Amino acid sequence: MLRICILFWVLLSLETLHAQTITGSWYGRADVNSVSGANNYLTEFILRQKGDEVEGVFGYYFKDSYQSFFVRGTYDKQSREVHIKNLPVLYFRGSTSGIECPMNFLGVLMVSQVKSTLNGYFYSDDKYKYTCPELRVTMTVDVSEKNQDSILKSTIAGKKIWKPQQEDFIVTDASNNKPITIAADAVNEKAAEKISEAAEKKLKESFEKRNSIYSKDLEIESDSIRISFYDNGDIDGDIISVFLNREPVLVKQELSIRSLNIYLSLDSTREYNEVSMMAENLGKFPPNTALMIVHDGVNRYEVYLSSSLTQNAAVRLKRKKR
Repeated sequence: MLRICILFWVLLSLETLHAQTITGSWYGRADVNSVSGANNYLTEFILRQKGDEVEGVFGYYFKDSYQSFFVRGTYDKQSREVHIKNLPVLYFRGSTSGIECPMNFLGVLMVSQVKSTLNGYFYSDDKYKYTCPELRVTMTVDVSEKNQDSILKSTIAGKKIWKPQQEDFIVTDASNNKPITIAADAVNEKAAEKISEAAEKKLKESFEKRNSIYSKDLEIESDSIRISFYDNGDIDGDIISVFLNREPVLVKQELSIRSLNIYLSLDSTREYNEVSMMAENLGKFPPNTALMIVHDGVNRYEVYLSSSLTQNAAVRLKRKKR
């Protein structure tokens, strides 16, 4: 009997130890810590743990908007803390086209025989703490979803939680893409239109005739990134096209206070991936300028671009060596 009891406790301990993983699909509501009311966020993490690192997708609903991002972070097995940095979250008093708060997430994994929870909060850096208060959240795991590799693969392809806004664009295959002329609206299941081969050829000819001015080289943590473009300055009708490795991926889109988002899968066989902005006009106040923000799941880079009818603005992205 004693041996049976010991064996039972050993098996129970092993089962509990095995359950101490952050891998899973986590769901919960985040509330503003200093304000009462309905300004809350429905949040989800789809995470996969590899040793002391985690990766996956963070998504949230706010009012009538949905946002999702590739993320990477760390997990401490001793303290059971998960830490994920640089999460852009819409300001709780703003609209769905408002400013974003740069937030970090710290959560503690709690495991019992009844359920697993991830308790924590989203917090900003000190310089933003008065305008971007903490968001408290308790998340529970969806026990029905087991295969995180499959879920993450589907998520990135837009089949799980990936719900682009009307202004969002997705390019999933950097080596075999066609330029998009309207947004890919997964909610309404509208197919993105493609420009004709003749128009694409003419566009590439215009691009090649201009000089490319390199603004910066960036080291990127992931093969999948999110790039956001804003009009840098007065909203004056600037229109741009965007190229990845000298191939058009976005055609004739107007810049505004609302971010123009592109989700790209980079070509891992290249030493560099080149993202270029071509001016389609000069707006009311030349030159054509934009603020480009690159998210790679860990880091957030801001690059100011300026282009004209004779030169393109470009950055080079290099995969960081591990």
